[in-house]
Amino acid sequence: MKIILPLIVAFCFIMIACNQSGNNQQLQAKVDSLQAKLNDTYKPGLGEFMMGIQEHHAKLWFAGINKNWKLADFEVHEIGETLDDVKKYCTDRPEIKSLGIIDPAVNTIKAAITKQDMDKFKMGFTELTNDCNSCHKDNQHGFNIITIPSSPPVTNQDFKPAK
Repeated sequence: MKIILPLIVAFCFIMIACNQSGNNQQLQAKVDSLQAKLNDTYKPGLGEFMMGIQEHHAKLWFAGINKNWKLADFEVHEIGETLDDVKKYCTDRPEIKSLGIIDPAVNTIKAAITKQDMDKFKMGFTELTNDCNSCHKDNQHGFNIITIPSSPPVTNQDFKPAK
C-alpha cells in the first residue's frame, strides 16, 4: 500500500502534465491562427487617409465660405480625427513626422470658426492649403498639389446653413 499510493499520485501528476501540454499546444495554435488573421486584416494606407483629408479640406472650404460654421467646425474636426488615425495606423511611414506643420493653420481656422470671422477663416484656410503643399514637398510628394477648391467635392450636399 505504501508503494501504490505514491505511484497513483505520480500517475495523476503525469496525466495532468500531459493534459496541460495538450492544452498549451491547442492555445498556441489558436493564438497563431488569430495572429495570422490579424496580419491579413485590411488597414488603410496613407494615401487613403490623405484622400479623406482632401475631401474634408474641400468641404471645410465650402462650409466656411457659406458661413455654415457648424459644418465648418465638424469638417475641421474630421481632419484632426483623420490625422490622429494616420499617426496611429501609419507608424511605419516617415511622412507622419511632418504632420505637425499644419497645426497652426488648423488652430487659426478653429478660432475663425468660433468667432465666425470670414477673413480669418480664409487666411487660415490658405495657410492650411500652403502647409499641405509644403508637407508634400518636404516628403517627395511635391507633385501632389492641393488648391483652394473651385467646386464642391460632392453635389449632393448643401453647404449653406440650415434655416
